[in-house]
Amino acid sequence: MTEAMIRKKPGMASVKDMPVLQDGPPPGGFAPVRYARRIPTKGPSAMAIFLTAFGAFTWGMYQVGQGNKIRRALKEEKYAARSAILPVLQAEEDERFVQEWKKYLEYEAEVMKDVPGWKVGESVYHSGRWVPPATGELRPDVW
Repeated sequence: MTEAMIRKKPGMASVKDMPVLQDGPPPGGFAPVRYARRIPTKGPSAMAIFLTAFGAFTWGMYQVGQGNKIRRALKEEKYAARSAILPVLQAEEDERFVQEWKKYLEYEAEVMKDVPGWKVGESVYHSGRWVPPATGELRPDVW
């Protein structure tokens, strides 16, 4: 397109002859420019976050306390059951010990029959007090 068609004039002799066409503001003016730093307040407040965290912590500690009570009751029950059957277990172990001790004395008598002055079942330590045999001495099946 030519300039003559745009401005509806036959032509121009100089730039100065051109009518001034300048953009201007829209009617009513431009909207104001925001230049201040405004951070939007989205989400919960600091107090709401703090109270939520405090409530969750308090509830969790309450649950820990309840678990401790249950665990303590179970532990007391276990100790009571163990102390109740302890005499039975000790009696069984004593019976087993006596049987093994008799076998041990028979074996000692057989092995030491040719040694003069050997007394079967007599301690070699002469301490005056009875000491149970070391672990495994009467349990050859274990070692």
